[in-house]
Amino acid sequence: MNVPDDLRYSSDHEWVRIEDGTVRVGITDYAQDALGDVVYVEVPEVGTTVAADAKVSEVESTKSVSDIFAPVAGTVIAVNTDLVDHPEQLNSDPYGTGWICVIRPDDVAEADALLDAAAYISLVDE
Repeated sequence: MNVPDDLRYSSDHEWVRIEDGTVRVGITDYAQDALGDVVYVEVPEVGTTVAADAKVSEVESTKSVSDIFAPVAGTVIAVNTDLVDHPEQLNSDPYGTGWICVIRPDDVAEADALLDAAAYISLVDE
């Protein structure tokens, strides 16, 4: 299981990369592996206001359909439209080309309060 040290993690298996006051969001390697082959990704609309822990996206795989939750409250300022035509990027590169959206958080400190890599590993090992 790949868990990069430079990211923060939610207990719902989303990752966050803090970038100049914004947060890039995706699903973890653990989550994509549990989902199986991803066949569809619903990306949010730019300009959407999201609450922390509210649904921001939906991912459909050969095994199930899963909601993706916003790890922080804020406004969606960018989405990865490549996932519409290439949803498999969530499986092949979850921390790179498989990102889902970028959120301008209401409070960037919310991202700092998420799990670090060690805490996330402990969570999934339970």
